[in-house]
Amino acid sequence: MTSRRAVLTVVRPLGFPSSVRSTDPTAPAIRTDEPSGYLLSRRKRLLDVSLAGALLLGLLPLLLMVALIIRATSKGPILFRQTRCGAGGKPFVIYKFRSMKAVEASDTLVVQATRDDARITTIGRFIRRTSIDELPQLVNVLQGDMSLIGPRPHATSHDAYYASRIPRYNERFFTKPGLSGLAQVSGARGETPQISDMARRIEFDLNYIQTANLRQDIKVIAATVREMMFSSSAY
Repeated sequence: MTSRRAVLTVVRPLGFPSSVRSTDPTAPAIRTDEPSGYLLSRRKRLLDVSLAGALLLGLLPLLLMVALIIRATSKGPILFRQTRCGAGGKPFVIYKFRSMKAVEASDTLVVQATRDDARITTIGRFIRRTSIDELPQLVNVLQGDMSLIGPRPHATSHDAYYASRIPRYNERFFTKPGLSGLAQVSGARGETPQISDMARRIEFDLNYIQTANLRQDIKVIAATVREMMFSSSAY
């Protein structure tokens, strides 16, 4: 397991000032203390493995049905694969159910999906709205590249773009990216047309990194289920 000191040398190279933040009053204050030791603990990994494994088994009929519908209704692969950055900036391949007619194969130019995006298929619109398209990432969790809860991984081109514009952006790579996160259940989910939108999301990410604990993870998981059932922010 990578030590905390080793990871910190990777994700904190830019010396971003802690005083710069978005002007959104609903965003959390970023603390300046050490990241939570829980992020590297056996308790977090045990939660990831046990719950991700149980969900994969329990949701297997749904996953198979979605895969068959995608195969039957549009051309292209069932799964969308793309390189993302994980803990310490280490690249990994993320899995999603394909929800668009044209799969973006390039990591250098990735266009964010919009609410009425013409690229999204009929079944894709449903699985994106319910976040079912993200469920294959349970495999990423079992592989150890992701956690159930953490900062959501962005396309590598987006990482490069925002890291040069948002102070402390790279500190989100201290921990594994998450299937869901504090930002996603706090109103910072979806399209980020303005730099300030992404800055607000990053503040939630950094707040989570510095305050993470088992109880908080369980609360975010419960809130994520509510988001999947009732939220209108996904598309």
